[in-house]
This record gives sequence, C-alpha cells and structure tokens, in this order.
Amino acid sequence: MNEALVKDILDKLKNGELHEYRVQKEDFMAFREILVAREDFKHFRGIAKHKGEVIYQYLQEARS
Repeated sequence: MNEALVKDILDKLKNGELHEYRVQKEDFMAFREILVAREDFKHFRGIAKHKGEVIYQYLQEARS
C-alpha cells in the first residue's frame, strides 16, 4: 500500500465518498503511519476486528 493510495482513501473517508475502509493486518503499519501524520488524525476512528483487520471511519467531531 503506497502513500498516495492511503492519502486518497483518507480523503475519501473525510469527504464522505467512503463510509468506512477495511485495512488488512499486513497493511496496517503503513496505513497508520500516514494517518497519524495528518492534522485531522483525531477525526478517524479505527475499529479492531478479527485477525488484525481494522475498519476506519471518519467522525465529524474529533475524538478526545
């Protein structure tokens, strides 16, 4: 998973083009590294699932 793809996915979540996005275990670290560098990082929610999969969603209000 490259940086451009991750940024595109995160922008689509933010803009409402995607409701959620599923990240597989093998892509998690690369995805998260780009996510935490964003200014709006606290607007994203990650929900851990079985076998290391994470579902990301964008929240209108930032997490505390």
